[in-house]
Amino acid sequence: MDMNSKKWWQNSVVYQIYPRSFQDSNGDGIGDIQGIIKRLDYLQELGIDAIWLSPVCRSPQDDNGYDISDYQDIDPMFGNLDDLEQLISEAKKRNIRIIMDLVLNHSSDEHRWFTEAKKSKDNPYHDYYVWRDGEEGVYPNDMGSAFGGPAWEWVPELKQYYFHQFSVKQPDLNWENPKVRREIYDMILWWMDKGVGGFRLDVIDQIAKEPDLKITNNGPRLHEFIQELSRETFQKGDLITVGEAWGADIDRAKLYSKPDGSEFSMVFQFEHMMLDQEPGKEKWDFCPLPFVKLKKCLEKWQKELHGCGWNSLFWDNHDLPRIVSRWGNDREYRVEAAKMLATVLHGMEGTPYVYQGEELGMTNVRFDSIEQYQDIEIRNMYRERLEKGYAEKDIMESIYAKGRDNARTPMQWDDTENAGFTTGTPWLGVNPNYTEINARSQLQDENSVFHYYKKLIHLRKENSIFVDGDFTLLLPEDENIFAYVREYEGRKLLVAANFTDKEVECPLLKEWGVPADEDGAAKSRDNGVKLLIHNYNDLPSQQKLRPYEAMIWEKAETGTEI
Repeated sequence: MDMNSKKWWQNSVVYQIYPRSFQDSNGDGIGDIQGIIKRLDYLQELGIDAIWLSPVCRSPQDDNGYDISDYQDIDPMFGNLDDLEQLISEAKKRNIRIIMDLVLNHSSDEHRWFTEAKKSKDNPYHDYYVWRDGEEGVYPNDMGSAFGGPAWEWVPELKQYYFHQFSVKQPDLNWENPKVRREIYDMILWWMDKGVGGFRLDVIDQIAKEPDLKITNNGPRLHEFIQELSRETFQKGDLITVGEAWGADIDRAKLYSKPDGSEFSMVFQFEHMMLDQEPGKEKWDFCPLPFVKLKKCLEKWQKELHGCGWNSLFWDNHDLPRIVSRWGNDREYRVEAAKMLATVLHGMEGTPYVYQGEELGMTNVRFDSIEQYQDIEIRNMYRERLEKGYAEKDIMESIYAKGRDNARTPMQWDDTENAGFTTGTPWLGVNPNYTEINARSQLQDENSVFHYYKKLIHLRKENSIFVDGDFTLLLPEDENIFAYVREYEGRKLLVAANFTDKEVECPLLKEWGVPADEDGAAKSRDNGVKLLIHNYNDLPSQQKLRPYEAMIWEKAETGTEI
C-alpha cells in the first residue's frame, strides 16, 4: 500500500462501548452517555483512536436498540442529543472520534415512517417498507425470521403482510424505493454535520433483499446500493465506515473494502469466530477450537485482502463470549492468556477492535439461575431446550460458554460495590470477580493486561510494518503454536505465541538468529534483533514457549534467515 494514500483508520485502534453496561452516571443502573464522557480520560490513557458506540438512537428496545424509532434522536435511557454532542466534542479534545452504529436494513415498527405506512396503501410512506398482498394465515412464502417464526406479519386493516428479517417489531426498509434511500442519506449527512467520525453499518449485506426469491443477504443490487450510499454520504467526509457482513467471503470483502473508498473503509466478518461451533448446528452446540483451522482462516484473510482490501481484527464484541474464557484460560493463566490473544491479533494487518473490558482480561460469568440472565436469545434457548428434554445442567453450561450476557455484564472499574459501574441496582448483574479484575488495580500495575494493551496499541502507531507488511504464517500444522512473520521495506517482525496451557518446544527463535545467554534465555542484541513486547516478566527461552507465552521480535533484513 502506498504510504501517501494511507488512511488515518489504518493504524488506528477502535474501542467498542456497549453503552448500557459501560458507566452509569445517574444511579438508575443503566450506563449512559454522561458516563462515557466521565471515562474518556481512561480511554485516552489506553491510546485508542475511535469509539464505536452500540446503538444509542431512540428505540423501544425490543432488540437492544437495533430497532430504531428515530434516527435523529437519542434514547432517553442514555441521555439526549446535547449529551451526544458533548461526547463528540470532549472526545475530539482527546483525539478520539465517535463511530455511530447505524441500522439501515430495518426500522422499529414505532418509527413514524411505519406508523404512516400502515395507514393506507396510498400513504406516501407505504412503499418505504416491503409489503405483499395476501390473506390472513396464508403467508406469501415460507421464509422465516432470524429470531424465530415467519418473516411475514399480517396487517388486517391493509389486508397485506410486511416483511421482517428480524423481530416482528423490525420491519424491513424498502431500499428499492429511491425516496427511502434519500431519507437515509440526508439523515447520515445530518450526523456528519454533528461531527461524528464514522459509522458501523449493521447487517448491511441484507439491504438488497428479494423476498419473493427468498434472497436475504448479498442481493443482486447490494453493491449498487452501497456505492450510491457511499457517494452520497461517506465520501463527503474523512470517515471510518465498517460494514458488518456475516455473509462475506473474500471476493465480497474486496468489494466492500476497496482502497478507492467506493464502498466502506473495511469489512467486519466472522468466519474465524464460527470455528468452535459444530458444523450445521446451533452456536450452543460447541466443540473444541480447531486450532490449525483458525490459523489457516486468519492467514487466508491476511493474504487475500493485502493491498486490495481491509479487514477488522477482533476477538470480542457485544454478541460474543469473552475471548479469554473462550479460547484462552480464565483461571491460573488468565493474565498471560489475555496478553497472548492480544499479541496475536494486534500483530496482524487490519484495524484492531478492543471490546470494553477486553483490555482488563474480563471473563465470562456463571450466574446461578436463568433468572439472572437478561438476553432474550438466552432465555428463548433455555425454554426451547428444556421443552426438548435437554438437562438443565447442560443448558446452563452452554450459556456459560456462549451466552451474549457474558459480554454485557457491567464494566469493572474498581472493587467498590457494583464494580464502580452504578450507585443503583445494575440492569444486569456484575461479574463477582470484579474485586480481583478491575481497571483501578490494573492502572496501578505496570504488568497488568491494561498496560500490555496500551503498549501494543503504541507499538502499532509507531511501526508502519503492522499496517503495510506482508504476512507469512509459520508452522501452519503445529497444534500449539501460532507464529507468523510481517515483512516490509527491509524490516521483519516475528510474532510467536503458545495457545496452550503447557510448555512446548519452539526452536523458532534460534532459527531466527535470536541469541541466548548461558542459561538458554533469548535476549535482544545490538546488531538488529530486538524484543518489542513479551507477556512474561523475564526473558523468553530460545527453545521453549511457556503456557500462553507470546512475544514480538524485530530484525533488520541482514542476519539469519528463517
